[in-house]
Amino acid sequence: MPRLTVVISQGQSANPAKRKLEEDLVSELLFEKGVEVTVIPHLYDLDPNGTGMLCLQGISGDMVVMSWLFPRAAHWILDRQGIKGLIGPSLLKAAGEEDESDDADDAAGEDQDSAAADEASLPAVEKQRVGQRNVPKRSIYCLDLRAYTTPATFVEEVRRIVKEAAVKTVDLLGWIGGAPQPEQLQQYLHPIKNTSMPAPAEIQAHSAVPHGTAPDADNSAASDPAAQRIQETTNRRWYPVIDYTRCTNCLECIDFCLFGVYGIDKQETILIEQPDNCRKGCPACSRVCPENAIIFPQHKSPGIAGGNEVAGSLKIDLSLLFAGAATSGESAVDLAVKERDEQLLLAGRDAVGATIGMPKRQADKSDGPKDDLDNLMDQLDALDL
Repeated sequence: MPRLTVVISQGQSANPAKRKLEEDLVSELLFEKGVEVTVIPHLYDLDPNGTGMLCLQGISGDMVVMSWLFPRAAHWILDRQGIKGLIGPSLLKAAGEEDESDDADDAAGEDQDSAAADEASLPAVEKQRVGQRNVPKRSIYCLDLRAYTTPATFVEEVRRIVKEAAVKTVDLLGWIGGAPQPEQLQQYLHPIKNTSMPAPAEIQAHSAVPHGTAPDADNSAASDPAAQRIQETTNRRWYPVIDYTRCTNCLECIDFCLFGVYGIDKQETILIEQPDNCRKGCPACSRVCPENAIIFPQHKSPGIAGGNEVAGSLKIDLSLLFAGAATSGESAVDLAVKERDEQLLLAGRDAVGATIGMPKRQADKSDGPKDDLDNLMDQLDALDL
C-alpha cells in the first residue's frame, strides 16, 4: 500500500513551544499506519539546490506539509520549485482564519455592501487567470502549525487524509472483480501482519512509491520507526511567490519592481526570476497587485502573507487588508510607492515616486466630457506617428 509522506517544516527560531509541537507530531505520526515522516528546515528558507528541496522533489505521491505558514503560501512556495500537486482540501482552519475574516468584514463595512450592489448591476466578467500548469495527479495538503498548540488535531487530520488517499486510489484504478466490500476496504486501510489483503496488482503497479518507502511492510514494522531528518544550514530569506490561481498576468508587478526580481517565461507568463534580488522587508509589489496574488510568506499582515482574503471578486480597497495602510490613511499604492522609494535610497539609487512603473494606476481619467486638448491628443494617437 502506498504510504503518505508527512513533511514537518521546522520554525525559523528554536522557540521551545514550537520545537515541542514539532517533536510531539513526529513521535505520534511515526506510529500511524500508512505514514512516513520527514523533517526539514523552514520551507521558505530552503536553498533551491539544497538537500531539503531535493528531498521534497523526490516525493512522488500525495503528501502533507506542516509548516509555520499560511497553507496558500506553503503551496506556492512548493509549486515555485517544481513540487506540484492539486491543492488538497483540509478540514483544519489556518491560524487566525476566523479573526481575519471578521476583521476584514468590519474594516470594509459599507464599502463592501456598496461594491456588492454595484457588482450585481454589472454583467459578470470572468477574468482569465494563469492557473496551475503541469500538475500531476497527486494532492498536496498544507497545514498551518500555528492553528493548534497540541498535536491531536493534526494527527486526526492526517488519519483522515490517509483514508481519503486510499479510497481515491481504489476509485481511480478500479478493484479487481468489482467494487470492494466494506471489510475488504478496511483491511486495505488497516492491514494486519500476515493476514492483510494485498492491494490489487493494478494498484501496486500504478501507485507512486513515495520517498523512503520500505520495500517490505513486515520488515519495516519489525524495526523501530524513525523520521527522516534533513540537515541543511539555511539563512532567513525574503522573496515573493505568486498564487497563479489569482494571477491574471497583468504584469503590473514587473513594471513596478525596480530590482529585477520578476521576469517572464517562454509563454510570456510572469515568474519570480531573481528572488534574492528582493529587498528584505519590502512587500511593495504585493500592495500594487490588483488581484492580491503576490505573497510574502513572512510578512506580518495576513493579506500579504498568504491568508485567504478574497480579492478580485468585489471592488473593495485592498488597503483594508494590508497592515499600515488603513491606519496611516494612505492607500495601498501610496504605501507601496513609499516603501519602494525607501529601498531605492538604501540601495544608493534615486527615489522615483509614482513616476515609474505605474501607468495603469497613475491615469486618473475624468468621467466628464473631453475638452479640446483631449480631442487633440486622440487625433495625434490616431496618426500613429
